Amino acid sequence: MRESGEVRSGDRVNAPEKGLSGSDHPITRSSDHPIRKAIVLLSGGLDSATTLLIARQEKFDVFALSFDYGQRHRVELERARQLAARYGAGEHRVIRLYLPAPAASALTDLSVAVPKESLGREPIPVTYVPARNTLFLAHAVAWGEALQAPDIFIGANALDYSGYPDCRPEFLEAFEKMANLGTKAGVEGKLSFRIHAPLLQMTKGQIVARANELDLDFALTSSCYDPSAEGRPCGACDSCLLREKGFSEAGIRDPTR
Repeated sequence: MRESGEVRSGDRVNAPEKGLSGSDHPITRSSDHPIRKAIVLLSGGLDSATTLLIARQEKFDVFALSFDYGQRHRVELERARQLAARYGAGEHRVIRLYLPAPAASALTDLSVAVPKESLGREPIPVTYVPARNTLFLAHAVAWGEALQAPDIFIGANALDYSGYPDCRPEFLEAFEKMANLGTKAGVEGKLSFRIHAPLLQMTKGQIVARANELDLDFALTSSCYDPSAEGRPCGACDSCLLREKGFSEAGIRDPTR
């Protein structure tokens, strides 16, 4: 896998292909099966890692895209690098984003406390980052247009989630339309962009079970919004509570706990 330097600026699938997990090389195909490229948004968390493996299983040559947007849980970036290398991303880019209003979210303003033991109390909690998935997907489409990779994978979930509006199917459907209307390749009919959200209607327990089927190394993932300096999860933020719920429902031990 080639990793670039820092750049400034839903259906279930079949059983995994034998030998996929742990591979450091892209899937090979015969000459009568052309390579399909896909951009995978890879945060380093459980959902994006599972999505990466689903894209690989669907025989896409994956190009992983992560973002350093000043998040307090920066350990996820190292996890993303490890996941991209472990599971055969053709390239992994980490984009540096300078958000216009970092004080608007607890994830980007260290003076704002991350809520603990409060899952579901607020319709949209303070950990929401304004337009985050809009920004991420826009970068994915831009890279995809340049690579002629119209398939964009995102680990969005609209069942067991914190209520973020940019994880809903309505948003993703609208963004797909926008991508095809707002790109040269789209309006000329050379590419038809598709936003893939294979986890969208799955419970957290189903996601953990699916990841386990795909042999994801759960120890390489980090979900916590407020980890310690050593990367240990707090165990009480929304993301930690949802992760705990998923492993409990799936009957699988979480190696990070």
